[in-house]
Amino acid sequence: MLKVTGLNVSFRTEQGLVRAVENVSFDVAEGELMGIVGESGSGKTVSLLAVMGLITDPNAIITGSIAYRGRELVGLPSKEMRKLRGREIAMIFQDPMTALTPVYTIGWQIAEQILAHEKVSKQAAWQRAIDLLAEVNIPNPGEAVHRYPHQLSGGMRQRVVIAMALSCNPALLVADEPTTALDVTVQAQILDLVAKLRRNHGSAIVFITHDMGVMAEIADRMMVMYAGRVVERGSKEELFLSPRHPYTQALLDSIPPLVGARPRRLRTIPGTPPNLLNRPAGCAFAPRCPQRFEKCSADPQLPAGARAAACFRVNP
Repeated sequence: MLKVTGLNVSFRTEQGLVRAVENVSFDVAEGELMGIVGESGSGKTVSLLAVMGLITDPNAIITGSIAYRGRELVGLPSKEMRKLRGREIAMIFQDPMTALTPVYTIGWQIAEQILAHEKVSKQAAWQRAIDLLAEVNIPNPGEAVHRYPHQLSGGMRQRVVIAMALSCNPALLVADEPTTALDVTVQAQILDLVAKLRRNHGSAIVFITHDMGVMAEIADRMMVMYAGRVVERGSKEELFLSPRHPYTQALLDSIPPLVGARPRRLRTIPGTPPNLLNRPAGCAFAPRCPQRFEKCSADPQLPAGARAAACFRVNP
């Protein structure tokens, strides 16, 4: 369904060129859930904003290929991209309060998207908005449809954003950390909702998160990003049972184990991600890596294949 090849996203700044995404390649099959994990600033969101055609900064430079069902999206005129966005490809944004317009009711905002993409009456679009709110478990949807975003809790607002994304039954759904700002109970409800909607609608999903626990619950395949690059990819089982890249291992070590002895203290990753204006020579993770050795001064490449890691200890 979606095939991204050699995607690069850079931004011209007064300090120099920021290479936010470098040579990122991945694909998503029909009905599949692909997980993308990594710390803040690793390039996860920027990669998918490029897929959605939502990077409008005049200083942005986007190269590579983004093919949706064989149609190239890089360079596609904005008018044509608007026809796809919302109808074929939809996005659940990380912060529902900023994703929703505060001066319009939630029902109006959902119905507006339906009217933009489908030839239906306003009454039919409004009824569809009520049905969608019911589908995402909003209590009293007939009443809630008249509410404004500030009148809803964070979890309810996130459900509204999900309903809006599903309003035109998209074939591909991009979820940008939809559970980050929610408490654990509401987070579990949202994950159950995503799984239910995937079963009912058959949509493929790209799920962005920094939480490996979330990936363990919902993903089919995973891709780990660091400093704008893919450092490891494989099935969920492969990455959790036999992680190859030290960064993936460190992410797994930072979450509480479900079995075995309880550690006195969880492991942390020392240091911070690199400044992409001054990317370190060689492996970008080397300054923080406990397994680094002399060869890490060179730049590791990610091999081709469904299971791969960009590390010299894996690929001598």
